[in-house]
Amino acid sequence: MKTSDFYYDLPQEQIAQTPIEPRDHSRMMVLSRGDDSIEHKHFYDIIDYLNEGDCLIVNDSRVIPARIYGYKEDTGAKIEFLLLKQIENNRWETLVKPGKKAKIGAKFIFGNGLLKAEVVDIVDDGNRIVELQCEDNIFSTLDKIGQMPLPPYITEKLEDQERYQTVYSHELGSAAAPTAGLHFTNELLDKIRAKGVNIGYVTLHVGLGTFRPVKVDDVTKHKMHSEHYEIPAETAELIQKTKAAGKRVIAVGTTSCRTLESVAAEFGEIQPCDGYTDIFIYPGFEFKVLDGLITNFHLPESTLIMLVSAFYGYDKTMKAYEVAVKENYRFFSFGDCCFID
Repeated sequence: MKTSDFYYDLPQEQIAQTPIEPRDHSRMMVLSRGDDSIEHKHFYDIIDYLNEGDCLIVNDSRVIPARIYGYKEDTGAKIEFLLLKQIENNRWETLVKPGKKAKIGAKFIFGNGLLKAEVVDIVDDGNRIVELQCEDNIFSTLDKIGQMPLPPYITEKLEDQERYQTVYSHELGSAAAPTAGLHFTNELLDKIRAKGVNIGYVTLHVGLGTFRPVKVDDVTKHKMHSEHYEIPAETAELIQKTKAAGKRVIAVGTTSCRTLESVAAEFGEIQPCDGYTDIFIYPGFEFKVLDGLITNFHLPESTLIMLVSAFYGYDKTMKAYEVAVKENYRFFSFGDCCFID
C-alpha cells in the first residue's frame, strides 16, 4: 500500500482547537464491523454499546509539561527544548530548536537556573541526548517551568492544563496525550463499572513520533518510533479472564491497542511485562487481542489512520472519514471519536 492511499481532504476549521465541555459530550461515530452500519451518537452513549463482562483497556500515562524555554549559557541565545523520553536517570532524548545551537557539549539554562542541561550526544534523526541537572526532582521542576506540549495543529492556548490529561492519568512520562481517553469523565467511568464492565490499565508513554507523517511512499518501509510500555499482572489476568468468558476486550486508543498487540505478538498471549515497542499496525495485520476500539479521528497519511484501517478495513475506514468530514465532526486531539465494534 502507498502512503498516499491514506490521504483525505480536511477543512482547516474542523481541526478542534479546544476541548468540548463536559468531556463526554463530544460526538461519537459508531462503526459496526458486523453489518457495516454507521451511527451518530455522543460519547456518553458509549455505555449503551458496552456489555457486562466486557473490559476496557485504558492507557494511564500522564503527559509531562515537557516544553521548556531557556538560553545558551555562553551566548544567551534563546532555545526551546521538548523532552521526548527519559533514557536513564537525568538523561533525556530531546527535540531542540534551533538545533544548530545544540552541538555536543553545549550548555543551557532554564527557569532562572532551576534546570540546567548539557548536550551529550546527537542521535540519527537529529534529536539530542541531554543531561539534566536540578536540585529538585526533575518532574517537580518541570511542573514549575514547563509547558504542555500540545500538537502543532493546536494553535489556541489551553486554559486548563488538565484538559490535556485523562481523568485516570497516573504514570508520568508522555510527550503527548493518549487522546481517546480524554472523553471519559469519572462519573461516566462509575456508570460503566456499575454495568459490570471491567476497566484495566496499561501504560504506554506516548512519544511525538505519533504525530510524525509517514515520509516513504511504500507503507511497509516506514520505521516506527519506539515507546515504553508496561502491563501489570492484574490487567493481564483481567484480559485472560475476559477472553476465556467469551467477552470483548476493547482498547481505548491506539496506544492501548499497540501495547496489547505488541505483547501478544511477542509472547503469544497477554502476560505481565514491560519493555519497548515499535510495532507498526497497518492493513494486513492479524489482531490477536482486540475486539473493539475507541479512537479519535487521525491525521491523513499517519500511522494512526493506518492502524484504524487494519482493524476496521481500509475501504470502510476511508468511507467513514469521508462521512465524518461531511457531518462536520471535529478532528484530532481535542476532536470527536469513533467506536469500532
